[in-house]
Amino acid sequence: MRTILRPILLSLACFITGCAQFGENSTGLVMGQLTPCPSWPRCVSSISADAERQVAPFQLQQPFDAHWNKAIATLAAMPRTRIVTRDERYVHAEVTSPWGVYTDDLEMLLDPGSGRVDVRSSARIGYYDFEVNRERVETLREALAAKGLTNQP
Repeated sequence: MRTILRPILLSLACFITGCAQFGENSTGLVMGQLTPCPSWPRCVSSISADAERQVAPFQLQQPFDAHWNKAIATLAAMPRTRIVTRDERYVHAEVTSPWGVYTDDLEMLLDPGSGRVDVRSSARIGYYDFEVNRERVETLREALAAKGLTNQP
């Protein structure tokens, strides 16, 4: 019985963790831009050239600096979200899953001259993210638009 149960449990654990992959998930800026997405489909970014990982950037209304601060406050108010790093044009937040098991990263980078905000959301482990990161970005986009901070409807 144990010999049958062990492969089943191992397969179930792999499925639950999304066939966990570790590494290649840095955050922060590289040459003034958000870090590119890792090679696995668990990340979305407004700077991605890959259509499957692409999301539109946010476009802040004027005044950009005031709306940037309100955008960060909107991000911080999202469920299970904690701001880790923040400066005048970059913010990095950690978002914990409802079960408290997984932590994802959400980053925004402001171009202060144009009001464009590049965004990146990525799972730290797993192969697939089951569209969780795309949904998170779109939920934030809707919240920013509802507050009149962006040009998006």
